[in-house]
Amino acid sequence: MTLFDLGSPDLRGNKEAGDRQQPADNSTMPLAARMRPRNFGEYVGQQHIIGEGKVLRKAIESDQLPSVILWGPPGSGKTTLAQVIANVSSSYFVPMSAVTAGVADLRRVVDEARKRRKLTAQRTILFIDEIHRFNKGQQDAILPYVENGEVTFIGATTENPSFEVISALLSRCRVYTLNALPDDDVRTIVERALADAENGLADLKVDLAPDALQTLVSMANGDARVALNALEMAARAVRPGADGGRQVALNDIEESMQKRALLYDKAGEQHYDLISALHKTLRGSDPDAALYWLGRMLEAGEDPLYIVRRLIRFASEDVGMADPQALVVCVAAQQAVHFVGMPEGNLALAQAVVYLATAPKSNSLYTAYGRVQKDVETTRNDPVPLHLRNAPTGLMKNLGYGKGYKYAHEYEGHFVEQQNLPDAMKGRRYYFPTEQGFEKTVLARLRAWWGARMDKKE
Repeated sequence: MTLFDLGSPDLRGNKEAGDRQQPADNSTMPLAARMRPRNFGEYVGQQHIIGEGKVLRKAIESDQLPSVILWGPPGSGKTTLAQVIANVSSSYFVPMSAVTAGVADLRRVVDEARKRRKLTAQRTILFIDEIHRFNKGQQDAILPYVENGEVTFIGATTENPSFEVISALLSRCRVYTLNALPDDDVRTIVERALADAENGLADLKVDLAPDALQTLVSMANGDARVALNALEMAARAVRPGADGGRQVALNDIEESMQKRALLYDKAGEQHYDLISALHKTLRGSDPDAALYWLGRMLEAGEDPLYIVRRLIRFASEDVGMADPQALVVCVAAQQAVHFVGMPEGNLALAQAVVYLATAPKSNSLYTAYGRVQKDVETTRNDPVPLHLRNAPTGLMKNLGYGKGYKYAHEYEGHFVEQQNLPDAMKGRRYYFPTEQGFEKTVLARLRAWWGARMDKKE
């Protein structure tokens, strides 16, 4: 097999625009592959980037496509758009997968591209699927060829290019974001497959029940590939009736899908987006939204101990002294998850989430420690005042260690005012309690002990 045979048959290098190359018998190909659009007229969705008159669409149709990165969730049409580009463009199209290709393959593609351009003046488009799977060295190897225009590069990725693609390559490409398909677009694609006699399921005479269609579309979660392949599995599993038709009911779709396709990557952007949503809805005191984001993460298989670590952090950062019990509840949730495991531990996490969402909020501990960090980094680290030092030996006592220290328990109310910071930091304040929850009690205590000092503003 030559290098240009890499990838699916209908993505091989081609010279004639509009030709859709497929094997003579495509019956073994999944429905999603058979139904792949050949042109913009068949393409569904992503009108924000390839709609009539859009810059990307015009660049493709005029065969002036720059190097681009297509970023979007699975089943949103990245590879399909590459297929359309292959069919529309007069450039030679070479597909590769970052899963199987390496630097040697890249160099062979470039060598062929140079020869082709010299002999025929034909440009070469290099499409690399799952570009995020290339390591830094492999991505670096693409740079000079993109820079000098020896190939036009198209990369496809499900991961945030900001994190997974090196900055030098990013700066040489335009990034286009594809969105998960809305339910209406998924429904359109499914209905086309049911009616298509050439590549779809029209020959099976499938009668898809309305509630089955709705469930299929909903459970696909914006992924057209999931919807089509589940539809085909359900249709072929149903026995044809006397008239040859196949009645696909709701339970057939539910059985073929088993479980909703949850869009989540524990190491990718979804991981960070969802934990951010959980944190911000907790801060916003919305228990319903917080439970939803918790469920999204847990049901997609997120490590529950990762979630509870973030909850513990939240308990101190955003609740803090407004409700010190929040930290206790979160640590108890961690122990519960550790002790009973999952899925039983999900209720302990739910309890912690609701407690945090409904607790009074204060970030005074967070800001206080930030002030401390700044002073530790930017001021002199003076020695501990002598009266605060311990004096376990006679020599230390003779040097004045512990001299003048006031033992608080010997004073009324078990409090006595004394200097507890180095001279250079005398009077410095870091913790400014609010009047939220228990912190109001803390503020009253501090005012009773320190008086006017507590009126000092931040």
